[in-house]
Amino acid sequence: MFTQLFLAAVDPWILACSSFTVLGTIVMGFWAAGRSRTASDFFVAGRGVSVGWNASAISGEYLSAASFMGVAGMVMSSGYDALWYPVCYACGYLFLLLFIAGPLRRFGAYTIPDFAEGRYDSPLFRRIAVVFVLFIGFFYTMPQMKGAGTTLAYIFQDITWFGRPGLPYPVGVVLVGVVITFNVALGGMKGITLVQAGQYWIKMFAIATPVFVLLSVYGGYGRQLQLNDSGAGRVQIRASETIRQALPAKAPADATWMNPFGPLTTKAAKAAKLDAPTTRRYALLYTYSLIIALVCGTAGLPHILVRFYTNPDGVAAKRTTMWVMVLIGVFYVFPPIFGALGRNWMPELYNGLSGVKGTDGIVLRLPVILRERYGMLGSVLSGITCAGAFAAFMSTFSGLLVSMTGALAHDVYGRILRPDASAADRMRMFKWCALFIGLVAIGLGTLVENFEINFMVGQAFAIAAASYFPLLFMSVWWRGMTTRGAATGMLGGGLCAVAAISLTSYTTFVTTMAGKFADRPMPEWLAWMKAHSLETFWAAHPLQRILCEQPALWAVPLAILLMVVVSKLTASSIPKDIRMKMLVLHAPEKLGLKQEYIREHDGAL
Repeated sequence: MFTQLFLAAVDPWILACSSFTVLGTIVMGFWAAGRSRTASDFFVAGRGVSVGWNASAISGEYLSAASFMGVAGMVMSSGYDALWYPVCYACGYLFLLLFIAGPLRRFGAYTIPDFAEGRYDSPLFRRIAVVFVLFIGFFYTMPQMKGAGTTLAYIFQDITWFGRPGLPYPVGVVLVGVVITFNVALGGMKGITLVQAGQYWIKMFAIATPVFVLLSVYGGYGRQLQLNDSGAGRVQIRASETIRQALPAKAPADATWMNPFGPLTTKAAKAAKLDAPTTRRYALLYTYSLIIALVCGTAGLPHILVRFYTNPDGVAAKRTTMWVMVLIGVFYVFPPIFGALGRNWMPELYNGLSGVKGTDGIVLRLPVILRERYGMLGSVLSGITCAGAFAAFMSTFSGLLVSMTGALAHDVYGRILRPDASAADRMRMFKWCALFIGLVAIGLGTLVENFEINFMVGQAFAIAAASYFPLLFMSVWWRGMTTRGAATGMLGGGLCAVAAISLTSYTTFVTTMAGKFADRPMPEWLAWMKAHSLETFWAAHPLQRILCEQPALWAVPLAILLMVVVSKLTASSIPKDIRMKMLVLHAPEKLGLKQEYIREHDGAL
């Protein structure tokens, strides 16, 4: 009886496609786990991943829930000014290609903390670098968990659970988190490389196919602009019936939506009720800071950077980066189209507060409108997009989990707490750390249901831009950097970014929670939090709000300035072998100067 009710309430195509992705991930994880036998396999996939495989794996890891679901949702909710996200996500790899990828691989390490200690001969610096791996990683796992909860809620929205309609958001977070944690604990980096490479192509197919079908049915970009120009509403075709549907009050007006300085970049100024010229200046400031955060942040994400250690050499790392730019550039053509189509054909999502009911669910929900005209085709396309969503947050969460687990198992346990630990000991600790990190990530993911996916990812990028990017860029290209200079700059920029972001995130969280109690008494604890949420302060001080919400504009220069000033003041402590280290970082591969930093473990690998 339960089985019949379950199958009647859940679209079989959506369930089948989603199950295929999840089960395929588990099967590939088991298969690859049988080939992960050494510490090198767990941490850097044996340093033997080819350019093609690694480019696909990096693209699969990078194209997260923010790319697959968040970009479309933000374009729908905010309009043209949200297009900076896909553009800068792709452009960030140009920085990696030109300045970081090759030198980082030639230095030869397992993790970024490895690089930090090896470059400056400072075990203390390793500890500082580990903290930022965890900070950035946890900030980035939260939007992946939001994508997981949203997708599961959509698939089981017609099921009644304990007297309530739909699958509770936290249940979806827990289910997906457990699967990925289990997968990573089994096979480490080598185990997830094949999975992530395959998941890129699943995502590419899942995002492109529905777009081509929807555009062939509802018209291309010109047709969507005509509907935008209609102003009063939208023409929505269902079967043979034509229905006039007005935009909800929460939706931005057409002129605002198509403005490059739209709801996203002008929200602080409009909350302060500033005039149009001042609003535009503040919007430009917000845009510049967002661009810096996304471009520089890409070059400072630990879970992406560690991927270059899996290439055989620096030349392969640079070639991999070039192909990643191509693969993700093609992908990012499609999510904004979902956002534009969603505004015209599913405007009711503007009224949703969160999850699948809000604009973040447009990629999952839009293909369903074809059901009423083409029957099963809509269900099939919706199933395909659900499979792509699963691939998106599963592949990125896998990479994040490996990065953070490696920091604990290799850097904290294997290099700080027990330097004499054997390879077997570090592999065993890797599994336990994966379970611990997975549980913490699941717990954090249950708290962010009401945050926009892309907004959270932008914050993680801002922290990475203000901490790891200055460290890597300056360490690779300036021989005058000292340990104290590097540590001061990374700590100063990174902690300032974390503090600023936390202030505005706290206010957003409290305001959203309070909105749920508009028609009933607010709990005392929430009333206290709202009274101390700085909401009134941010409304009266738009400049401070922008600089805290998007701190990259000042935090990145601050980090670099601190590095230069402190390094000049402590120039006597520049590593004595700095010339050799710089030669290793920049010399052509044919000279044979490439080194592997972890020499003492070679015999155990």
